[in-house]
Amino acid sequence: MAGMKKAAALIILLAAIPLSIAYLDQPLALWAHAQFHGVRKTFHNVTRVVEPMELLAMLGLLWCGARFAFGRLARPEAALLRLSLAVLTAIGAKDLLKLAFGRTWPETWTNGNPSFITDHAYYFAPFHGGLGWSSFPSGHQTVTAAFCGALWVLAPRLRFLCVALMPAVAIGLIGADEHWLSDILTGGLLGWLIGGFLAKVELPKAA
Repeated sequence: MAGMKKAAALIILLAAIPLSIAYLDQPLALWAHAQFHGVRKTFHNVTRVVEPMELLAMLGLLWCGARFAFGRLARPEAALLRLSLAVLTAIGAKDLLKLAFGRTWPETWTNGNPSFITDHAYYFAPFHGGLGWSSFPSGHQTVTAAFCGALWVLAPRLRFLCVALMPAVAIGLIGADEHWLSDILTGGLLGWLIGGFLAKVELPKAA
């Protein structure tokens, strides 16, 4: 039964992405711009919670690598390694997908990039390259979801953090008009799958 519920949730989320692209992305971006453009920096600051996750993931990987070189990892260190791998894998995955899809942004924010608000640009340009064509999926939401997906499995007592973090980052991205809703949905799904998988992956044992 649990497996069926998970499959149903996955199907619903996958269906929500193209529906959002077709019907929700543009109206929501226009609404966010009209309502919050003057205070978008406040919303942007909420999304900065992702930055320490990326730094700590790299430090965690280096620490666990050094510990592994001298013996087996203790249980907390193994959990730290899984969390670190989840975040770092999410970073690599979202960068590759951003390049592959080449999507324009809701707002203009770097080097006069074409955007929906400024130029009515709303399209995908696969493998175009450049920051101006890297909206899909949301990197912030992908990394946050990978961290939360791993934490959900590894530390059930800390699940309240996941419940708080993922919506907070999503609201920050929408309020700052930095991403389309479909970017956020895709990043959340991608990151959660990565985090859940790497939280359970078998780690090698030291010789």
